[in-house]
Formats: sequence, C-alpha cells, structure tokens
Amino acid sequence: MRKLLAVSVSAVMALTVAPMSIVGSAYGADIPQYVPPTYDIPDLPPVDYGLGGSFYLRGSVAGAMWQATDGTYCGCVATFETPGYGYSVGVGFGYETGDGLRGDVTIDYFSIDDLTTTGATHTVDLRTGLLLVNAYYDISLDGYSSANGGFGAYVGAGIGFAKNYSDVEDAVPAQIAWGTSVEAAAAVMVGVTYDMGNMVADLGYRGVYMNKVMSQPPAAPPPYLINNNFLHEIRGTLRYRFN
Repeated sequence: MRKLLAVSVSAVMALTVAPMSIVGSAYGADIPQYVPPTYDIPDLPPVDYGLGGSFYLRGSVAGAMWQATDGTYCGCVATFETPGYGYSVGVGFGYETGDGLRGDVTIDYFSIDDLTTTGATHTVDLRTGLLLVNAYYDISLDGYSSANGGFGAYVGAGIGFAKNYSDVEDAVPAQIAWGTSVEAAAAVMVGVTYDMGNMVADLGYRGVYMNKVMSQPPAAPPPYLINNNFLHEIRGTLRYRFN
C-alpha cells in the first residue's frame, strides 16, 4: 500500500513539473531579450557667437570746408565771409570689441584754399596735418549685433593736435603772412556703414574744431591770427579687418 502511494505521488509531481518546465522553456524562447537602441548622432556645427575683437586698418578721402569767425593782423580785425574749400585724405589703425565699441588713431592731411574775409580783403590757404585719437559706438540697423553684417550707424569723438601751415594774401595779391603753428584739435563724427565681413564701407560727417590757426612768420611781421576754426568733412572710408 505504501509503495502504491509513493508511486502515485511521484507520478503526480512529474505531471505537474513537466508542463511548467515546458511552458517556461517556451516562454523564454518566444520573447526576445531587450536590447537598448543606439543612435548615430551627427556632429553639430559650432555655435556662431558673432564677431569678436578685431584689429583693422582704415583709409579715408573727403571733401572739406573751412569756416572761421574772424582774423586779426597788425591790430586790425576782419570777419570771414566766404568759406574755403578743398579735400582731405587719411589713414588709421584701430581695434573693435565686437559689441559696439571701437577706437582708432587717425592721421589726415588737409588742403583747403580761399577762406576769404568780408570785402575780399584777405584770402587764406591752409595745409594741415591732423593726428587724432578717436572712440566710436557702432549701432546695428538690421536688428543684430553691431558687428554682424548689414547696415549700421555710428557716433564718435576724437582729440589730438594739428600742425598748420597757412598763407595769407591780400587783394593785390601779395603775401602778407605765412608760417606754421601747432594747435590742439577736437572732432565729432557721425555716419552710416555697410558691413561686408572683412570690409566695412563708411560714409559720414566729421567736424574738427581748432581754437586758432596762426601764421607765424619767422621774420619781424606779426602773425595773422584766425579764430574759431571749423573744418567740415563728408568722408568716405573703408575699413579692413584682420580676422
């Protein structure tokens, strides 16, 4: 009896375990093992943060006009009625930060003739070398950064000195005074630009002020003193960036 009971229990356990083993094997065979997907991510282009700091060279050419209030010679005072006209050319070297600020040093040469007193009593010719240290603020007109291309504008100011040679003639004409003097000078600038990357085109106005221009001859005659001198320019400029 005991033998029969043991055989029966063994048979029941074999019938129970065998289907579960078959089901487990089938389940493991039918469901694939999960493998995480992989992605081939392409290299992203570098972020363009706009133009950084940059050194530049510049060259300018301008039409120029000279105005003054009055002149003094041998104790006589005469007012200037007719401006003198001429041109200027210049070069410069500077640095821009890329966020609107810019500075440079410029050297310009002026050639202006026929500043004339009332009644055409005297006419004056001027040759000037002008050295200025300048600061500017550039403004984008296209809604981007100041050095991001397209149209822009700027304002600026400068300070320095001028070495002047002036030649005064009377109505005959006969030379009555000539000579050189070195005077302090200041300037204001405003204009518009077009940024082409390495090159920037600039059309602007510059006003230069000198308290006096003095013809100081080396001999005995007294100087011809010209007061409150304004040099007005319409300038075309090209700037070349090094990077």
